[in-house]
Amino acid sequence: QVQLVESGGGLVQAGDSLRLSCAASGRAFSRYSMGWFRQAPGKERSFVASIDRSGENTFYTDSVKGRFTISRDNAKNTLYLQMDRLKPEDTAIYFCAADPPTWDYWGPGTQVTVSS
Repeated sequence: QVQLVESGGGLVQAGDSLRLSCAASGRAFSRYSMGWFRQAPGKERSFVASIDRSGENTFYTDSVKGRFTISRDNAKNTLYLQMDRLKPEDTAIYFCAADPPTWDYWGPGTQVTVSS
């Protein structure tokens, strides 16, 4: 069991950067592979990036490769998503999640809005 809460969202202009954080409760964080998902207005939730338990392996959806970086600090029980060169199409609610492939644990989300 793990509880998750995201932070770091906001309103930015195209080309700007944001870093999202996901704080996990307890001492079990390092036992889970983690991921970021997003849901744009009127669209289904979609996968953004994932990272394994050690942080050695990462995976990204094609639309964010080269712009976003997922990382984790197991000592701080925190997952990060560094987002650079943001585009209006990145506008969405961003969620962190734990434990693929079922992704049983989710945070409430944080809003990212990118204006043109």
